[in-house]
Amino acid sequence: MPPKSRSGVSRARGQVRIIGGLWRGRKLIFSARPGLRPTPDRVRETLFNWLQPVIRGARCLDLFAGSGALGLEASSRGAAQVVMVEKDPRVYREICAQVARLAAKGIEVVASDALAYLCSPAQSFDIAFLDPPFESGLLGPCCEHLERGGWLTLGAYIYLEARGRGGVPPLPASWKLVHSKQAGEVGYYLARRS
Repeated sequence: MPPKSRSGVSRARGQVRIIGGLWRGRKLIFSARPGLRPTPDRVRETLFNWLQPVIRGARCLDLFAGSGALGLEASSRGAAQVVMVEKDPRVYREICAQVARLAAKGIEVVASDALAYLCSPAQSFDIAFLDPPFESGLLGPCCEHLERGGWLTLGAYIYLEARGRGGVPPLPASWKLVHSKQAGEVGYYLARRS
C-alpha cells in the first residue's frame, strides 16, 4: 500500500478519495504539479459537515479545481450544478477524465485562469470554493471579483483555504466568517454572504 502523508493524500500515486455521497470511496487520480495541493480528507470532511444542510440542490463554483476533490465531492453529495475551473491543460484533461469515469451529471469543467473566468458574464452560485496555490496571492482578488461581479446568491457560502499562518485576507463587507479552523499548515474558513 502506498505511503500516505499526514494530509491523507497518497504521495506515491497522487490520489485522494471521495469521502461521502454517491461516489463515496472512489479514488481521484491526479498528477503532481506545482501549486497543486488537494484539500486533505479531514478538512473536506469538516467542510462538508458545515455545508451538509445546504449542499443538496446547490449550484457550486470550484474556482481552482486542481485534483477535482472539492467539486466532485459536492456533486457526490447532491449539488445540482458544479462548475470546475482549471487553467493547467494537463490537470484540466485529468478532471474531464474523472468526470467521464464517474459518469457525472451536472458538472461543467472550464479551461481558464480563475480571474479571467470571473471577467466573463456572471452566473449565480450558492457555494464557491477558493483554494488557490498559497503563493499565488489570488485569494483576495478572487473574493473581490466574486462579490462585485454578481457571482454569488444572497446567503451564499464561500470556502477559503490559505496558509495557516497567513490567515484569510480581508473579506468583502457583506461576508461574515462563520467557521474557522486549522489543520497543520492549512487554515480553512467558511464565510457567508449576507
